[in-house]
Amino acid sequence: MHRLKDKVAIVTGSSSGIGKAIALRFGAEGANVVVTARRMALCEQTVAQITKTGGAAWAIQSDVADERQVERLIEETVKRYGRVDILVNNAGVIAGGRLAETTTKSFDEVINVNLRGTFFCCRAGFQQMKKQGGGTIINMSSVAGVQAWAGTGTYSASKHGILALTKSLADEGRPHHIKVSAICPGGVADELVDASPEEILRSEKIDPFDVAETALYLATLGKYSVVHQIVIDRLGADW
Repeated sequence: MHRLKDKVAIVTGSSSGIGKAIALRFGAEGANVVVTARRMALCEQTVAQITKTGGAAWAIQSDVADERQVERLIEETVKRYGRVDILVNNAGVIAGGRLAETTTKSFDEVINVNLRGTFFCCRAGFQQMKKQGGGTIINMSSVAGVQAWAGTGTYSASKHGILALTKSLADEGRPHHIKVSAICPGGVADELVDASPEEILRSEKIDPFDVAETALYLATLGKYSVVHQIVIDRLGADW
C-alpha cells in the first residue's frame, strides 16, 4: 500500500539514524524522497537502499545551519519535482554537560544546528507550501524538549525552542492548509544517541523505525486531522 504515492518528501539528516529510517519508510510508501545531510556519501547510500527496493529518491548535500543552503535545498527540490508536500526537520546534534561548564562555542553549535536550522527549514518550507496551497511539516524535538535534567541544558534549550516554533507555525499554517507537528523521542538506537554520555543498552533503546512509523502516521493523517505533538519514550523511563 503506497500511502505516499507521488508525494514529495524532504527529510533532513537522512544520512543515518532516525532520518534514514524515515527516508526508507517514506520511500517504501511511494514518496519521492529528497535525502539530505552534510555527508553526501552517506546520503547516496540511503538513496541506493530506497531505489534498490523500487522506491524513488534523490540526494542533495546541505547543512541546515547555513541559511542559503536551506533555501537552495527547497529551490532545487521544487525545480526537480515541482512542489514540497512533506518536510521532516530531523537534522540535529547533541551535546551534554553542566551549564556552568558549557562553552559558548558548544552552546552556539547546538543552537545553530538544532534550533536555527529548524527555523531556516520551517521558514523556507512554509513559504513554498503556502504558494502551492498546503503541506505537512514534521519537526523532530525530543523528550528533552518537554522536560529537562541536569547536564541537558543546551540540548534541552534547543529542543524546547523547536516545540515553540512548531506550535507557533501550526497556528500560522491553519489558514493555508499547512499542518505542523512535532515528534519527541526518548533514547533512540542511532549514532546520535550512541554519542550521548547516557549509557543505555542498545536493546533497551527505541527502534528508529518506530519513530519513522510515527512520522508516516503524521504524514498520512486525513485532511481535517492534525496532531500537534507526540512523545515516544523508552518503556520504563523515569521522568
